[in-house]
Amino acid sequence: MMSRPVLPRFRPQWLSPRVLRTEVLGGLVVALALIPEAISFSIIAGVDPRVGLFASFTMAVTISLAGGRRAMISAATGAIALVVAPVAREYGVDYLVATVVLGGVIQALLGLAGVARLMRFLPRSVMVGFVNALAILIFTAQLPYLTDVPWSVYALVVAGLAVMVGLPRLTTVIPAPLVAIVTLTAVTVIAGIAVPTVGDQGELPHTLPTPGIPDIAPTFETLRIIGPYAVAMALVGLMESLMTAKLVDDITDEHSNKTRESWGQGLANVVTGFFGGMGGCAMIGQTMINVKSSGARTRLSTFLAGVFLLILVVALGPVVALIPMAALVGVMIMVSVGTFDWHSVHPATLRKMPKSETAVMLATVAVTVATHNLAIGVVVGVVLATVLFAQRVAHLVSVDSVLDPDGSTKIYRVTGQLFFASSNDLVFQFDYAGDPANVVIDLSEAHVWDASTVASLDAVETKYHQRGIDVSITGMNESSKQRHQALAGRLGAGH
Repeated sequence: MMSRPVLPRFRPQWLSPRVLRTEVLGGLVVALALIPEAISFSIIAGVDPRVGLFASFTMAVTISLAGGRRAMISAATGAIALVVAPVAREYGVDYLVATVVLGGVIQALLGLAGVARLMRFLPRSVMVGFVNALAILIFTAQLPYLTDVPWSVYALVVAGLAVMVGLPRLTTVIPAPLVAIVTLTAVTVIAGIAVPTVGDQGELPHTLPTPGIPDIAPTFETLRIIGPYAVAMALVGLMESLMTAKLVDDITDEHSNKTRESWGQGLANVVTGFFGGMGGCAMIGQTMINVKSSGARTRLSTFLAGVFLLILVVALGPVVALIPMAALVGVMIMVSVGTFDWHSVHPATLRKMPKSETAVMLATVAVTVATHNLAIGVVVGVVLATVLFAQRVAHLVSVDSVLDPDGSTKIYRVTGQLFFASSNDLVFQFDYAGDPANVVIDLSEAHVWDASTVASLDAVETKYHQRGIDVSITGMNESSKQRHQALAGRLGAGH
């Protein structure tokens, strides 16, 4: 009797005891850090704290299943709160919820349309500026908790920082942020130290979130009201989420599915909207706690972050309310320090880096910090990088000429990439009045990229023809030839 071959049993990575411990503890630390953030973002949006807390729960749980970047944390964020705040303020929570649902649908459609592929056009200088701006915003967001507070708050923050710096040198079995939070909470409770706590930030919910449909009229007027905010929310959320995913890819040396992450963010916001949440996107601070501080690498930590958050605020609300804000401030300060790319501002790096790339990085940081909007900062950085790149490439085009021995033909050799920035001055590189009866423009070392270049070539030919000079263009590669044949004479050059 033949024995059956023993097939290897597949076991998920997170079932390993060591990985499971890391994921569970990472999710717990993130959940604790999410609570005050969600409450403060609710205040920014002008809604009840429960709206932000429930949004963080549904976002984290849904994206853990549908997202494309493992271990990344998505929840209620300040950027989304700023976008949807006018809707809640002027039209009420039902319109806010409808905006979140529509924004999620738009994100899902953009994801399916392949918008994530645009990430390949993101310059490194913009990415560095994005990271540094995030670090600065995380740090400055802690300053209100350090202003007009008892001196004991500063002592607790310093103690928490000491724990998080020193403990990893002894052991990494338990995340240092979790030890700091538990230790400082115990000290303040036992010693009776009066300091601001999580409970002071807002009332925690006592019931579970329930699904529902927003009470609004399904009319064109409603769409006109929520449409612009939904589009803005979709774009801001996708931009922050995809850039955060790319950052985590670099940290973990793993590639993630950005298309799946895009429509996953959309699905998470749709679910969040129907549960009465304020929407959200990827959170850089909590993601860094999960990935860098805790070492989490799987979807389990993201899922548990949402589950622990709900358990903490609903079942253990009185205990969570006792956590001193100083402990969470210390955690976020460590996150900001760890997030900032210190190498990018080192004098040696600045001396070697091209000034244009440094300018792009600084512009991204400055605009992001000034506006508190990562999307605006990134757009400004990309536009500036594009303009500076176009200027550099434009100067790489050269035109050389040689006259035949018999003096009857002059050959111009054009070298470089011809597009709108480099070809606009092309028309001035020829000696129309002094050239012989025959002119050859050799483009074998050039490439025609756009209609602007074809229009410039048309203008050159027109100027020569007006003087009775015969001109021919030769040497174009197949792509350039097809573009030239399709557009030549149809762009109005010379008129």
